[in-house]
Amino acid sequence: MGKVTVAATVVCAAAVCAAAALVVRRRMKSTGRWARAVAILKEMEEKCGTPIGKLRQVADAMTVEMHAGLASEGGSKLKMLISYVDNLPTGDEKGLFYALDLGGTNFRVLRVQLGGREGRVVKQEFEEVSIPPHLMTGSSHELFDYIAAALAKFVATEGEGFHVSPGRQRELGFTFSFPVRQTSIASGDLIKWTKGFSIEDTVGEDVVGELTKAMERIGLDMRVAALVNDTIGTLAGGRYHNKDAIAAVILGTGTNAAYVERAHAIPKWHGLLPKSGEMVINMEWGNFRSSHLPLTEYDEALDTESLNPGEQIFEKIISGMYLGEIVRRVLCRMAEEANFFGDTVPPKLKIPFILRCLLCFCAFIVKLCHLIFVSELVKYG
Repeated sequence: MGKVTVAATVVCAAAVCAAAALVVRRRMKSTGRWARAVAILKEMEEKCGTPIGKLRQVADAMTVEMHAGLASEGGSKLKMLISYVDNLPTGDEKGLFYALDLGGTNFRVLRVQLGGREGRVVKQEFEEVSIPPHLMTGSSHELFDYIAAALAKFVATEGEGFHVSPGRQRELGFTFSFPVRQTSIASGDLIKWTKGFSIEDTVGEDVVGELTKAMERIGLDMRVAALVNDTIGTLAGGRYHNKDAIAAVILGTGTNAAYVERAHAIPKWHGLLPKSGEMVINMEWGNFRSSHLPLTEYDEALDTESLNPGEQIFEKIISGMYLGEIVRRVLCRMAEEANFFGDTVPPKLKIPFILRCLLCFCAFIVKLCHLIFVSELVKYG
């Protein structure tokens, strides 16, 4: 139903905007402003250009940073974090597995019954749980107790079609999308909270240990088998369905990539080489920066006015959190220099990050188009 609503909204917005565009174009041509609007867009298109030669320069620059990041900690803009994941799914896995995904104001719990290469995903179920605001700034004890209680409640609804292998604990994969200094496949110390969380007594602590203690307090018999971030989880899912998958990319609110590296090609790895000879690397490529990236005046202004100027440049030019804001800045210039929306700049268009998503953008444009239609009708009777 949600997809139908989104599709209907987009189609309606497109229809209204197409009709309004004809009105706007006619009016702007009569005042000589159309050429200016087109010039602004043409300039934007040229500065965003990525011919093959430039793409190769960007790729070469990223390769240099990747090697530097693998050589030493802090030696590159790319962190190239060692994940301790040296084996990925093969598709032969059998049994019942649980997952917990904590990365914002909601968390998800999931269970899946795997049937091996023939059965694959036999059955799966999940639930999404909201975190009360007071727990986001409370204590570590309170937050993880709440998560463990929700997890226990979910486990209690385990029905037909889900079977724990005899003599085995339930196993949990923990996706934790906050900055963590990983110390093993199933442990990692929290570096800092983001996304509105501020719980001081968790910082520096092993988040797997905090969750495990909370599960023990309520008698939930479950073992955290792996701690990963969402990018590595995506790679694992890709490998489960395709044995040739070697990399994963997240293009959402933010952006990141993970890939399979040869263990002996990681100079900063000082442990024993894994039997597989491989190690998954979490690139944290959102922080990549190069003089070869096609930065426009809008990108540079956005970065200067951001909370972290000079950081996450690659993320700021391609990820969902920032693309709407770049569009807003282009529209503002068109409104100011070419009267694109009439004689005044729409007040809401001056609000930073007002265009945070597709539906917000469509709703904004539809409302503006409606005002344009009304003004034209009044003008021409």
